[in-house]
Amino acid sequence: MITAPHLHAMVVHFPIALLMTGFLSELIALFSKRQFFKNASFYLLVLGTLGAVAAYASGSYAGDGMTDGILQEPLELHEDAALVTLLLAIITALFSAAMYFFNYQKAWAKWASFLLFAVLVGYVARTGYLGGQLVFKHGAGIELALPDFGAQPKE
Repeated sequence: MITAPHLHAMVVHFPIALLMTGFLSELIALFSKRQFFKNASFYLLVLGTLGAVAAYASGSYAGDGMTDGILQEPLELHEDAALVTLLLAIITALFSAAMYFFNYQKAWAKWASFLLFAVLVGYVARTGYLGGQLVFKHGAGIELALPDFGAQPKE
């Protein structure tokens, strides 16, 4: 059966990959001036933002019941970083969408969009790192399948 932690683990990698690739495309577009990379960056940002919404929602359910004891502080750090990441993704996507659909080409807006995207990618990395710490350092969401030492061997 798929539990909330399993679902979160499956969903969370999409916004990470989409937003990181979108930023790389934005960086290439900045230096190459090719419209293809600018368009790819925009669509990857939009898809990554939608993925961030799904990751945040699934993470909210995955964290239920893990707020006691040793997991409380690292879980809160991860949740706070995830909220900032989600808000930055939405703001960056809306700003980029306004520029894209209104064909606004002022230099200050291009740089503002690029800087927003850069900060977003930094927060994506921070959130992913903190999530990795939860799993690999603290064992959050891990189900141990220990052998039953009292069981009789099959013949």
